[in-house]
Amino acid sequence: MRRPLTLAVLLVLLVPGAAVGVTGARAASVDHPWLEQRVVNIAHSGGENEAPMSTLYAYRRAVGVGADLIELDVHSTADGELVVIHDSTVDRTTDGTGRVEDLTLAEVQELDAAHWFVPGRSAVPDLSEGSYPLRGARYGEVEVAGYGPEDFRIPALAEVFDAFPGTSMVIEIKGTADDDIDSYLRTGRLLAEFLNDSGRTDVIVVSFKDDVIGDFHERAPRIGTAPGMKGTALYFLLGIRPPEHTVALHVPVRYEGVPMATRWFVRRAHRDGYAVHVWFSGTAPDDAQTYREVLRAGPDGLMPAEPSVLEEVLAEEGVERPLG
Repeated sequence: MRRPLTLAVLLVLLVPGAAVGVTGARAASVDHPWLEQRVVNIAHSGGENEAPMSTLYAYRRAVGVGADLIELDVHSTADGELVVIHDSTVDRTTDGTGRVEDLTLAEVQELDAAHWFVPGRSAVPDLSEGSYPLRGARYGEVEVAGYGPEDFRIPALAEVFDAFPGTSMVIEIKGTADDDIDSYLRTGRLLAEFLNDSGRTDVIVVSFKDDVIGDFHERAPRIGTAPGMKGTALYFLLGIRPPEHTVALHVPVRYEGVPMATRWFVRRAHRDGYAVHVWFSGTAPDDAQTYREVLRAGPDGLMPAEPSVLEEVLAEEGVERPLG
């Protein structure tokens, strides 16, 4: 979900004064639904190892196998529409090229989002033609029972909301590049407007950039958030609480070999009123053994690339679920 923290950033945060602007934040309220919903299966990009990432096909499949929430990333197009895609370009997952912000919604949705999907490996380019069983489903060249061509394109955020009116979501605000803060802010402001109009509050919004989360909160104060890179590091390293609109902490399994999703961290977060959701995304293997190890720390949710495998583990371990 989130790119790893750099060691340089972590060291800088240990310098006195690094916490300016957040030290006065109050503890989060212990009375919020994210502490009451556990343990939740949050399908990362719909489960990118099991289905073409960030497609309606992936999200429908994930919910079908038991995922409680879906995790998605949003970018904004040249004509100001919000679309669900992990990367800032369409190159890695589709048969097209270019930055999302330079393409219109129509141009983005014409592409085949299953073009490079390899089962069990997510998007992998330049293999033999037979490695891509869903290639062409976007254009009706491959038929998948129960699904249509539109399920294999890059969806608009509105389409995902229409398809899952009762499924809670984790939404990450993305930008074109680390140093392009304006692109993050643009997408965040469009998202705030969208969520305000939707009336839904069963979402958690996060971003790599803490400033973007702050700007988003000012525009959509009813929506709970999770802190970005700096806020997460400050809390993990120094125990400095993030802003009061924080309802959850999203942490990787490990960073540079250092465990972050640990029992002591989860207990401290719960004591301070935050849910803990653990993401993998290259910080640890997405497999049953790792899922079991993380569950022992007592988090409120996991964000797997293989939601069906996590479902099996949760059932085998007899883990408490939100609906019993």
